[in-house]
Amino acid sequence: MQKKVKDDIHVTPDVTHIQNPDVSHEASDVDVGTIIKFVVGLFFLIVISFVLMHLLYKVLEDRATKADPQPRPMALSEKERLPPEPRLQAAPGFGVNLGDGKFINLQLREPQAEYNELQKIWNQVLEGKPDPRDGKISMPVEEAKKRVVEDGSLKSRPPADGQQQMGTGGMDIPSYQSSGRMTEKRDQ
Repeated sequence: MQKKVKDDIHVTPDVTHIQNPDVSHEASDVDVGTIIKFVVGLFFLIVISFVLMHLLYKVLEDRATKADPQPRPMALSEKERLPPEPRLQAAPGFGVNLGDGKFINLQLREPQAEYNELQKIWNQVLEGKPDPRDGKISMPVEEAKKRVVEDGSLKSRPPADGQQQMGTGGMDIPSYQSSGRMTEKRDQ
């Protein structure tokens, strides 16, 4: 093990005996005036750079419009710029298309306006009122279901050759034990 050697280079000397009441800080450490001048100069340099970049942008924009005043052939028209349906209520041209050229404009209405209009249309269809598209009077869905069942107009096809008639016997379904290799009759 080596012995530490004490040398005078690494020892801080005792300076408590030095006193100078006339000087409150060391003038050679920091010059506050120079730092303030640097910050002010940097601020003006940044402002001047912003102004020059803005002027350069304007000059280049004017040059581009003078060189090609017509829009490019691939540029989108106003209608093509619209987002696909369904659009937000604030989008121009937002509304419900009823067909036959009928259109309900919902552009400046409340957010639930589209839902309310579609609900009215569905209520008319379900209650049997005239359809706004073709003017035909329809019947309510529940009544139509009852009529179909009463009429007996729902008839099934006769089974083809080799097929079994489905009835009380259930269906042939793969059994659980056979991993699908054998079938058994079950009601579903």
